[in-house]
Amino acid sequence: MSGFERIGGELALDGVPLSRVAERFGTPCYVYSRALVEQAFTAFDSGLAGVDHLVCYAVKANSNLAILDVLARLGAGFDIVSGGELARVLAAGGRADRVIFSGVGKSRPEMRQALEAGIACFNVESEPELERLDAEARALGRLAKVALRINPDVDAKTHPYISTGMAGNKFGIPHGRALEAYRHAARMKNLKVTGIGCHIGSQILATAPLDEALDRVLDLVGALEREGIELEHLDLGGGFGIRYRDERPMDFEGYCRALARRLAGRGKRVLLEPGRAIVGNAGALLTRVEYLKLDKAKRFAVVDASMSELIRPALYESWHEIVPVAPRGAAETYDVVGPVCESSDVLGVDRALAVEEGSLLAILSAGAYGMAMASNYNSRPRPAEVLIDRGEMLEVRARESARDLFAHENRLADRPAR
Repeated sequence: MSGFERIGGELALDGVPLSRVAERFGTPCYVYSRALVEQAFTAFDSGLAGVDHLVCYAVKANSNLAILDVLARLGAGFDIVSGGELARVLAAGGRADRVIFSGVGKSRPEMRQALEAGIACFNVESEPELERLDAEARALGRLAKVALRINPDVDAKTHPYISTGMAGNKFGIPHGRALEAYRHAARMKNLKVTGIGCHIGSQILATAPLDEALDRVLDLVGALEREGIELEHLDLGGGFGIRYRDERPMDFEGYCRALARRLAGRGKRVLLEPGRAIVGNAGALLTRVEYLKLDKAKRFAVVDASMSELIRPALYESWHEIVPVAPRGAAETYDVVGPVCESSDVLGVDRALAVEEGSLLAILSAGAYGMAMASNYNSRPRPAEVLIDRGEMLEVRARESARDLFAHENRLADRPAR
C-alpha cells in the first residue's frame, strides 16, 4: 500500500502509523513517502514516452539528499537555481550532464562551478548574463551550452508571488527582445545555443496558460529556424499544481501524453521541470499540541511546529489540511498556531479538530517548499526528516541541536572590554 490512510482509526503513511514516526524521531518532524515520489515522477516520465525527453526535478521544492537520490535512480534530470543545489545533486548521485541551471542571478563562482562540472545547459535569463557566461567560459576554455528563458507575458492564473511569466515579473527575457537576444548569443564564440526555456509560474491547475505559452515558444522556434538558428531542446518549465484543499489538478500523465503528441516529429528533446507535483503530496509535517488555549471567543491549538518549519501559510496565506493522527474527544474549532513570536505564526484558521493536549497532528501536502524554506528564526533547530521506504522509517536528516545553531559563529572572547 502507498499513501496516507487510516488503519484502525490512526493515520498512517505507506502502512506505517505516524505515531510511530513521532515516538521515534520526535516532533516537529517531516515525513515523506518514497513510493509516492516515485509514482509522481513516473506519471511525467511515462506520459512523455512518445518523444525524446528529460524530466528535470526542480530541486528547490525539496532538496533532501534522499529525495534527490530516489529521483536520480529513476533517471531524472535536475533543474537547479544555485551552486548549492548543484553540489547537492552531485552528492546525491545525480549526473551533471542531466542538470539545467536556471535563475536570474547566477554569480561568477556558480558559473565556473557548473562549467567545471559539465552541466547540460544554462537557462540564461538576461543579456548581461550572456556576456558574463561567455567570459567565464572563455577563461576556462569551455563551451557553455545555453538556452534563453523567454518571458512570454502569459498569466498563469496563480498567486502573484509565484507568477513568473508576465511582463512585470523579474524572470526571463521579454518575448519581444528574444529574437535579437538569440542572434547575439549565436555570435558568441564560447556559447553554444541549444534550446529555449519558458516557465510561467507555480501551482498552475489548468492547461490553458501552458498551451498559450507553448504557442508563443513554438512561434519563436519557427522564427529562429528561419534565421538558421537550430535548437536541440524545448524546456517548457514546470509549475504544475497539486491538491491542497479542493483544487482539481490536471492529469499530469494525460497532459504529458497530449504534449508528446503535439511535439512528435519536431526532432526536439522535451524538458519539463516539475517539483511540487512530484514531492508536494508525498510529505507531511508532524506536530504535537502543546496547549489548548481559550482567548475570549477564540480557541487556539498551540503546537510545537511554527512558521519557522512551514512558512507557506504566513508567506502566501496558503492552506494546508490539518488532521489529528488519532482523533481524541469531540471536535471543536481551533486556530492552529505555533510558538514563534509573530502574529503571522498561524498554520491553520478555523479548523474542526478532535484533539487534546498532547495530540499529534499531521499537516498534509507539506513535501514541497516545507523543509526547503525552513529557518532558524527564534533560534529554533530545524526538524528531522524521515523517509518511509517499503515499511521502514529512515532518518534522512537528523534534527538540529541547539549547538548546531551557532556552530559557525564566534564570540569576542579575546577582545578587550570597552
